[in-house]
Amino acid sequence: QVYLMESGGGLVQAGGSLRLSCEASGSIFSINAMGWYRQAPGKQRELVATISSSDSTNYADSVKGRFTIFSDNAKKKVYLQMNTLNPEDSGVYYCNINLRPRISAGAMEYWGKGTLVTVSS
Repeated sequence: QVYLMESGGGLVQAGGSLRLSCEASGSIFSINAMGWYRQAPGKQRELVATISSSDSTNYADSVKGRFTIFSDNAKKKVYLQMNTLNPEDSGVYYCNINLRPRISAGAMEYWGKGTLVTVSS
């Protein structure tokens, strides 16, 4: 089993910054990619940013230039630095990991329980 522990959410004013953290633990042989998704009330979950094991990154157009994803694979952690936040960035942010739990296993995907980010205008 794999567990993801997210932290760093909270309430911030528009224009402010937050850093989200996610740490994976459990049965992990190798990590293929980690990422962050978010879900606003009444909306579908959407990709925010991902980072591969080779440090290749991908961002939603809405956060490019404002958010930065980085990871520490040795510590099984991924971070999301969020700057110049606006109310449209509010929502529950979920950590996601694509990994191989054992050398003999294929890739599997896990989700954290989410951390709430609220940006006030």
